[in-house]
Amino acid sequence: MDFTLPPEIDALRLKVRAFVEREVIPLEADRANYDAHENIRLEVLAPLREKAKAAGLWAPQMPKERGGLGLPMVGWAAFYEEANRSIFGPLAFNCAAPDDGNMNVLNKVLKTEAQKDQWLQPIIDGRIRSSFVMTEPHPGSGSDPGGMMLTRAEKRGGTYVVHGRKWFISGADGATHFILVARTSDDPRNGLSAFLFHKDQPGWRIIRRISTMGPDELGGTCELEFDGLEIPEENRLMAEGDGLRLTQIRLGPARLTHCMRWTGLAKRCLEIAQAYVKERKAFGSTLAEHESVQIMLGEVAAEIEKGRLLTMHAAWKLDQGSKAQKDISMAKIHVADTLNRAADVGVQLCGARGYSKDTVLEWIYRYARCAKLVDGASEVHKMVLARSLAKEGNDFWGWG
Repeated sequence: MDFTLPPEIDALRLKVRAFVEREVIPLEADRANYDAHENIRLEVLAPLREKAKAAGLWAPQMPKERGGLGLPMVGWAAFYEEANRSIFGPLAFNCAAPDDGNMNVLNKVLKTEAQKDQWLQPIIDGRIRSSFVMTEPHPGSGSDPGGMMLTRAEKRGGTYVVHGRKWFISGADGATHFILVARTSDDPRNGLSAFLFHKDQPGWRIIRRISTMGPDELGGTCELEFDGLEIPEENRLMAEGDGLRLTQIRLGPARLTHCMRWTGLAKRCLEIAQAYVKERKAFGSTLAEHESVQIMLGEVAAEIEKGRLLTMHAAWKLDQGSKAQKDISMAKIHVADTLNRAADVGVQLCGARGYSKDTVLEWIYRYARCAKLVDGASEVHKMVLARSLAKEGNDFWGWG
């Protein structure tokens, strides 16, 4: 098995690392660069994105003919990990959630170039942002959208009329293009459909931007109400009843790209901690010379490497045409846990400095908690693995 990156991808990875070190990380130190929700201010992001475009580091997941880099999935893994050495990195390169997952699914399912020009290209160019609208308040859909979704899109002639409520919708505040999943029939397998709508269409509103322990991704998480939104039939994605299939097309790779980015954040936590313990002295020696500190760093370093291997293996399988469902679930569980542990160890080793806002450790520490929840709670992914084990037996551990 050869884990060596192709030379062109490795060169790109190093280019991203240098850009992040030079252009992105320095922005973290100035609180004036943060918005009210603790992400990068749009006025600061815009020129940073222009620099990334000029450097040839824009939209790594999108086709070259549409202004992206056209990387395979293993290239995404290498690129995204370096991008998220900074908390602002993915936004700088246009590979941050939820736009990243939305661009990927729209590129796959939109049928015509005209549709891509209208709905996809503005997101690729960074002129607008997007949002994926699926999760609902209880008793509506969460981890079981097929069986629990309550928002309905009723077909009237050539138009669908939408009524319902959604919440915890990432990036909705300030988004222009939305992908909506709603119920179109009571069929247990084919009852959901997916649609595109524009922010200026009447019949819907953002009820509130939900406060979280944060920090928030750009656009926050919002609660939405639909009260007669009309969507023309031509803005339905895929066939009627294919909504659940669309979510699977989107969420599989999206879960894995989270793992790619979270690995970068976990590495950054160790990077900050290592620099501190080399300088800080206690009881006559640096913290780095204490065996207990070495054990903490070594254990987390090993967990990060396990996560990288799980993520890269799943990326490789996706490149081979596999759905890689269990592989993505394994990566999602492990990398989410590792990010939380890396952030905790980073704060612990840096002491009061780690708990303060003098570094980004406390930012990452608060952000990390959502990793065990987003795109399927860890318990749901463990259920996926248990089902695969029951079905496959010893073949669960195959090499293919």
